[in-house]
Amino acid sequence: MSHIAVKRNRKRQLNEHLKVLRSLTPCFYVKRGDQASIIGGVMEFIKEVQQVLQSLESKKQRKSLSPSPSPSTPKSLHLPAKPSPMGEVGACFNSSLADVEARISGSNVLLKIVCQQIPGQILKIVAVLEKFSFDVLHLNISRMEETVLYSFVIKIGLECQLSLEELATEVQQSFFSEPVFLNEI
Repeated sequence: MSHIAVKRNRKRQLNEHLKVLRSLTPCFYVKRGDQASIIGGVMEFIKEVQQVLQSLESKKQRKSLSPSPSPSTPKSLHLPAKPSPMGEVGACFNSSLADVEARISGSNVLLKIVCQQIPGQILKIVAVLEKFSFDVLHLNISRMEETVLYSFVIKIGLECQLSLEELATEVQQSFFSEPVFLNEI
């Protein structure tokens, strides 16, 4: 009898913990209410928060090591295509205004941009993607204070001849271009 009570108590605790995890996670990360979906959504959320934290730390370190560059001359680190820890191919392009990462995942491209919140910037990024025949399948925008993480899942159009490095560079260059307004798209 005590064994059954212990099992019930353990299951009750697990369900309470899952309920707390679900309440702490933005709703779009958890698609369904089953245990696997909740845990998977929480894992994705934690990964994105870690990326934002890492980016903020690297920006803080860059700012402390060098004087702030003028907006017309981007200080950039252009890395060649490199495998990610999960075996995916990717490219990064970092500057004082934004960190851009593009990587292949299956038949799509995952594009992540961490930057300060700039009015109209998302329109410029979408304009770049459309210019090169990318279709936006999903966009997630996360914000912490003045820092924004744009996470795109994009489908590569048949006409697209851009490499990951070129995509990351083009998106990075959108931070140094004139503002785009809704009536111009």
